[in-house]
Amino acid sequence: MTAETPLDAAHRAMEAAPGDDAARLRFHERVMDAELFVLLEDEAEDDRIRPRVFEVEDGPLVLVFDRDDRLAAFLDAPAPYAALAGRRLAALLAGRGIGIVLNAGASSEAMLTAAAIDWLAADGAAATPDAALPREVAPPNAAAPELVAALAAKLAAMTGMLGPAWLATLRLADGTERLALAVADAPEAARPAIAEAIAEALRFSGLDGAGLDVTFLDTDAPARAAFDRVGLRFDPPPPPAPPDPPRAPGSDPDRPPRLR
Repeated sequence: MTAETPLDAAHRAMEAAPGDDAARLRFHERVMDAELFVLLEDEAEDDRIRPRVFEVEDGPLVLVFDRDDRLAAFLDAPAPYAALAGRRLAALLAGRGIGIVLNAGASSEAMLTAAAIDWLAADGAAATPDAALPREVAPPNAAAPELVAALAAKLAAMTGMLGPAWLATLRLADGTERLALAVADAPEAARPAIAEAIAEALRFSGLDGAGLDVTFLDTDAPARAAFDRVGLRFDPPPPPAPPDPPRAPGSDPDRPPRLR
């Protein structure tokens, strides 16, 4: 029996609760997080791909699967495909009027319309340079528990990409307030992907209308102390411990060597 994938589990939970918006949002978040195998028209050339588009009554669609063996089982003959993250696929298709059929023929088969793809690709958080931060940083008293939980899960999944992060309220000069997430010690090259993932956490918490700024703090950033003093801190999980080195034969008294 084939093991259930995270997309299968999220789809099953969504189908079991048709009126549960949270379950629907979790399913879409899993789509964005998953590595998806996309059926292509022809072989990829460098970093350029041309998905095979099927014209159906509901509009043009491309076929994607969350496992390459599912794609192979669906086809009658070998065909070119590409593997890319769901969020990258959404960005590729956004604005083109193209939807997707996910896991055709599997229990988690689903169709995402072109409008759904455009929504998934939309940016939900604004990256704010450290120099533009207001001077007053306050506790995040207005942060909904759903947002805190979504941020905790998303940040925990990015082990090795960042240091601690803090959720806080920014009090602006005009008297308005905004929630902000300050992320420490993230490499410059990883920052766009981190901002994208945090934007998804906001959308899939169901609170995308609330707004969330994202700022990246270097070790010596002046605002870091203020965030650390009043913000809600998220610490990255420790990296996995390296495996124990192999022991020499005969060094374990409980497992003496055996003759061959």
